[in-house]
Amino acid sequence: MRIVALGSGGVGGFYGGLIAAAGTASVAFVARGAHLRAMRDHGLTIERDGGRPTLHVPNPVVAEDPAELGPADIVLLGVKLGDTEAATRAARPLVEGGAAIVSLQNGVTKDDALREAFGPAPVLGGVAYVASHVARPGVIAQTGPMARLLVGEHDGRRSGRAGALAEAARAAGVDAAVPPDIGVAMWQKFVFLVGLSGATATMRLPIGPIRDDPRARAFLRGLMEEAGAVGRAGGIALPAGEVDAAMARADAVSPAMTSSLHHDLEAGRPLEMPWLSGTVAGLGERQGIPTPCNAAVRAILSPRVGGWPDGAR
Repeated sequence: MRIVALGSGGVGGFYGGLIAAAGTASVAFVARGAHLRAMRDHGLTIERDGGRPTLHVPNPVVAEDPAELGPADIVLLGVKLGDTEAATRAARPLVEGGAAIVSLQNGVTKDDALREAFGPAPVLGGVAYVASHVARPGVIAQTGPMARLLVGEHDGRRSGRAGALAEAARAAGVDAAVPPDIGVAMWQKFVFLVGLSGATATMRLPIGPIRDDPRARAFLRGLMEEAGAVGRAGGIALPAGEVDAAMARADAVSPAMTSSLHHDLEAGRPLEMPWLSGTVAGLGERQGIPTPCNAAVRAILSPRVGGWPDGAR
């Protein structure tokens, strides 16, 4: 199986790098700028905390234009949500050449643009759980041991392509599986991520002090409860006790864990908030469901959605 990681940052670079380092599939990477140059000159490095060994891919196949990489079986889409339109244009030669495409991006509306661009047939559902980011060009840093990947067909059928990707990831040390309903799995992550991202970004703290403070913890839970409520109102069969499970997950991760939204805010980069708390608040308005916590996150972060001029904070 040949995989192209379109977007080689904290998600695409992480999962693609693990699979490439393990040799469980052939992986090529799409990158740009200093990250591309560093990967060409020094390879791709994954640094992990907790005393775990660093992984290194010494000579990755990497290009700026996916068309240079030849045919693929799977495209792992790992760009920021604001870059999806450009990424779908770049992925077109690969998808039209027969590749399936699976978005590892955040949010629950991410596959809509892919289906609009390519039709439903090539689009696999994907869910990635990992705390990782580009620490510096050519280097991905992972916080905590969590590395989970779920992939599946949106119509619920079992397919060889979903199973092959999950198997390649499992063989590389990832907790990977094909769930019975990838749509429910996407919303389960969404409930957790809306809480994690909204709390860490607005409070500008990692999860540890947030979950340990009673008022901050209540806000974290409120973000998750609102996400679950709008999902159920939209027909998503979230399990009973989903918010309790998400809070237990938040209690189990490293206290240093934060979110990509927090990292982007601190770096002055554009924010994915409209696809996270912004989606929950918008759905709540349309459904008549109160979402005060997510509406607060939307209001607080709205002036920063486009980034901050010259990196000012």
